Amino acid sequence: MKPRTAGWSHYRFRSVWHLPAPPAAVYAVLERAEAYPHWWPQIREVTAVDDRTGTARFRSLLPYDLVVTARERRRDEAAGVLEVAMSGDLDGWARWTLSACGGGTRAVYEQEVEVRKPLMRRLAVPGRPVFLANHALMMRAGRRGLTAVLNGV
Repeated sequence: MKPRTAGWSHYRFRSVWHLPAPPAAVYAVLERAEAYPHWWPQIREVTAVDDRTGTARFRSLLPYDLVVTARERRRDEAAGVLEVAMSGDLDGWARWTLSACGGGTRAVYEQEVEVRKPLMRRLAVPGRPVFLANHALMMRAGRRGLTAVLNGV
């Protein structure tokens, strides 16, 4: 009998960032996915395929890359929402939701994915805590990088 690891390969993430700029300024940075590698170190490469689709390559501390094709599902500046569907090493979706908070922005990043990369699926059970920590480190670096961009550093 083949072991079932699909449940262990399913991830839901939610991060809340408080950023020092108004939602329109944050949205303007986040909607330019091709610029993410300039301020988010773990996003190594983003390549546009067309106006609504691109490929991205990620690598955090662990020695493997994740490559996805991201297709725009929702781009709504008035609502402060950017959402993509992903396929490749990760299948699922990711979404930014921005709202005014004090003098800045509350940015909520949500992601739900099924890991398709064979190595990560084989290591799903023992590796899960490490994969979660790796993601947390990536998100922390992203917040720092975005904050620096918004502060004009």
